[in-house]
Order: sequence, then structure tokens, then C-alpha cells
Amino acid sequence: MAGKSGQACSRVAVLMGGLSAEREVSLVSGRECANALRVAGYEVIEVDAGPDLVARLQEIRPDVVFNALHGRWGEDGCVQGILEWLRIPYTHSGVLASALAMDKQRSKEAYRAAGLPIVDSVLASREEASRRHVLPPPYVVKPYNEGSSVGVYIVAEGANAPPQLAATMPDTVMVETYAPGREMTCAVLGDRALAVTDIITSGWYDYDAKYKAGGSRHEIPAQVPAEIADACLEYALRAHRALGCRGLSRTDFRWDEARGLAGLILLETNTQPGMTPTSLAPEQAAHVGIGFPELCRWIVEDASCDR
Repeated sequence: MAGKSGQACSRVAVLMGGLSAEREVSLVSGRECANALRVAGYEVIEVDAGPDLVARLQEIRPDVVFNALHGRWGEDGCVQGILEWLRIPYTHSGVLASALAMDKQRSKEAYRAAGLPIVDSVLASREEASRRHVLPPPYVVKPYNEGSSVGVYIVAEGANAPPQLAATMPDTVMVETYAPGREMTCAVLGDRALAVTDIITSGWYDYDAKYKAGGSRHEIPAQVPAEIADACLEYALRAHRALGCRGLSRTDFRWDEARGLAGLILLETNTQPGMTPTSLAPEQAAHVGIGFPELCRWIVEDASCDR
């Protein structure tokens, strides 16, 4: 088995855990991917990415690094830069695309330049967003550089006061106009948009709804008009390309069905989608006939430096 670097890919280091708020989810993703890669015939070494990461990788000398980290330091270009410096082929997106996708304001600028539909947003300090309405309600406040709906506040229409943001929120937050409607998502693998999933929950699609059993129900393919499904597939692929993503990505949408195509809004792109038993990208791959070990093998074989 050989990756894009042309060398044999037999020993794979799976990076997981790490230092972000999404550490526990990353551990689950990493173990699932490690098990699948063993089934696919690789020698796999699981690595909990900590301060000794460089030394561990130099000791292991993997042919490829499978990046199963989520959130800051693992998904924002930091680890990717280390792997480029070490000249170890790695999976998913490179330094620039990872940094762009994790920075929600800059990724929106890339979407806007590509003609993709987004809602208005501004950056504000945590103190300012707690003191006054930075945008007219309804709006959403969230970290500008985290994923998995970590630290999301929804301010309802007519709210008298702004949210009192927790001290754990970053100094700078994103405030964006609330996009009503159904939550949908579409994964891209290489140059192919896979499917559209309708995510059905009893409330906001938050961290628990994403990762706890029974937190949400996934309807695939989404029961939506053909023009909406086609638009999701097209927009996800265009977002993947606009950010310069590689390998696997997943783009999230909100759709206000009362407004038709005009109600379809692109929220954000995840460059390292979850790979847990309840995760969306593996479900979409399975829907189009790609089993989990095959998906993980494809991701490994796609690995390279200079991504």
C-alpha cells in the first residue's frame, strides 16, 4: 500500500486526544479509526498528542500520520505545521486550510468571496458581548476558533439583555445573525460530495446532541426538495475548494424551508469531522457504499506532505 508520497504506507500513527475542549471526542474518533485501520491491514500506533508529540513521532517513525484530533492545536494548522516540518505524510487538510476553517470569521470571508450564502457576523470581545447587544436579536454568540458547538449561546428575538458569557469563553467571540430552520450537513471526500443529512433534535444541535447516544437522529438522505439537496452538495464542494481543504471535510447548513433556496445558509466547514459511532461523515460514506475500514484506508492513502 502506497500513499501520494509514493512510499509504502504500512505503519500509521493515529493522533488523538490532544489539548482542546474536544479531547474526549477525539479519543473516541481515534480509537475507532485505529481499529478500522487494523482491519484494513495496517500496523497502527495510537498516540495521545501531548507536549512530547515530536519526540514520540521521531521514536515511532510512522509512514503516515492519521490526524484524528479535533479542535484547537489539532485542527487549526498547529499540528499540521509540525508534521510538515518533520516531513511526515499526514491526512486531512494542510496548514492554511485548517487555520482558515477553524477561524470562523476568515472562513466566512472565503465563503463570501466564493459567492456562498452566509449570515452577517462580527467579532467582539467577551466583555462587550456580555455588556450589550452587538447585533440585533436573534443572534448567536460562539468562540471564533472552536468546533463541535462548544460554548454556543443563542439570544432570542426580543431578549432584553445580552448573554452573560462564561469565563471559559475566549477573549474574542463571534456574534452572528441567527439562521432559523433545519440543520443539515454534507461531507466531501476528495472531489466528491457524498450526501445530505437532515439532523433532527429536540432543540439546538449542541455538543451533547452531537455526541451522546440518542442526542439526535440523522435522516439520510435528507427528505428535502431536489434543488435544496443539489445546492447543499454543490455548496459543500465549493466550500471545500474555497478553503483549500484536502481529504475529508464536512460543511454544515441551516435551511429555512419557508424561504426556499434563499433560506439555505452555510454555517461552517469542519476539516476533521468526527469519526465516532454517531458521527455524520462515516454515515454518509456508508450511505454511498464506502465502509468504515475502506473510508479510513482512503484517507491514509490520500496522505501527503505539502497539503
